[in-house]
Amino acid sequence: MADMAAMAEAIRELTQEKGYSLDSVKQTIENAYKAAYKRTFGTADNCVVTFSDDMSEVTVASRKTIVDGVYDPVTEIELEDALKLSTECELGDEIDIIVDPKDFDRSAVSIGKQEVHKGLNESFKDNLYNEFKDKIGEIIIGYFQREYKGNIYVDLGKVEGFLPVKNQSPREHYEKNDRIKAYVSDIKRVSSGLQLVLSRSDPKFVQSIIELEVPEIQDKTIEIKKVVRDAGYRTKIAVVSNKEDVDPVGACVGLKGIRIQAVIQELEGEKIDVLRWDADPRVFIKNALSPAEVAKVVILDEDKKQALAIVEESQLSLAIGKSGQNVRLANRLCDWNIDVKTEEQAADMDLTEITSKNAAALFNNSDAEENYEEITTVSELPGVNADVAAVLKEAGYDDIEKFVSSYENGELDNLEGVSAEDLEAVNKIIQGSVEFVDEEGAAQEETAEASEVAEEEYFCPECGAKITLDMTKCPNCGVEFEFEEDEE
Repeated sequence: MADMAAMAEAIRELTQEKGYSLDSVKQTIENAYKAAYKRTFGTADNCVVTFSDDMSEVTVASRKTIVDGVYDPVTEIELEDALKLSTECELGDEIDIIVDPKDFDRSAVSIGKQEVHKGLNESFKDNLYNEFKDKIGEIIIGYFQREYKGNIYVDLGKVEGFLPVKNQSPREHYEKNDRIKAYVSDIKRVSSGLQLVLSRSDPKFVQSIIELEVPEIQDKTIEIKKVVRDAGYRTKIAVVSNKEDVDPVGACVGLKGIRIQAVIQELEGEKIDVLRWDADPRVFIKNALSPAEVAKVVILDEDKKQALAIVEESQLSLAIGKSGQNVRLANRLCDWNIDVKTEEQAADMDLTEITSKNAAALFNNSDAEENYEEITTVSELPGVNADVAAVLKEAGYDDIEKFVSSYENGELDNLEGVSAEDLEAVNKIIQGSVEFVDEEGAAQEETAEASEVAEEEYFCPECGAKITLDMTKCPNCGVEFEFEEDEE
């Protein structure tokens, strides 16, 4: 092994270049000497390594106990021999005896070198880890280095990036030195140092990209509620604005779509739906099925989070999407189990009980009552078959009160385009969800009550003075009169 001071200086210079800490350098050298010491003497328990302040000198010593009769020469020394080194020592004291590393055997030197390399490598990894540990959850840019079994290795400078097959988008293909932007999902220690696990399929990758493109997200004016993704095909992003005058969807899309186009370009043409989040699950589900237009959403079971989205026939395939992709992403975005049916298919379902319960819940909700708009037409009723409603409207029976009156009088029995079952279903929905207020009857009742009060008061036909039934002449003008009993 080379001179200790020279070795210390060489390692110190090396660590300065790689940015090692002084403590890690000292620990590496100490471990190396202790490993060589142990190889030579069988133990390192009594090995003491000390450094000068400027790291120019390193001293290795054996710490031995002073005894009268040595049993273990590695850890013990005779008092007589100790007194030659220090005249102030006594039995039971410990004394440090300098050891020349040149006396270590060759195998010990080899082990010491291995410890140096091992220690430096671990220190290097620790430094890299501390430098890059905060990169998890961030976007990083590197360059395509090589590919092995579909996995891509990315040159990130000090560290290597690892982009596994499962984290890649099927749309993307790379050549050597291609620029790669990716999301850092994890950090791993490898034999060569540190490896950053990258992803371009994670929904958080899209979220990070759009956050960079939209200043309103950075300043918290707009909040991204959730992002779901089928990498390479479609992404849905739910956003909400914290300011009433800021449109969250418009801000994310940008003028003429410039902001969202930048994101789409980064994703190699993947489709992105930016939609408005809403606390009302009906509204949110309707928005989540974009780009399809949803006519109505019915909550089937709120506890189990099951809902029915009703669409026109022309919108069915768009709402479901290729291989069910659109509705599947909507399910994940809303965290609801959404069934999509056409208006004709929904008409075959018995939604009367469901819509009645929903209407009752609506009328019992004080917050909803404040925003409640009176339903006056059949076509506005929840759960009514759209085709039946259209026929009734065409025939002039769209008004709920007129429909009920005509239905009870049998005027609708021969109406073309609707069956008796259709009419009965509409009537059941009305009876289950609509409360009737007979304004005319109430007015007549008030008039009758007023009339009863009026019949108890009588006035003179000549002067208008108030009279009673027991009078025979007016106390004011003196005109005589008599009262005749009404014949029944």
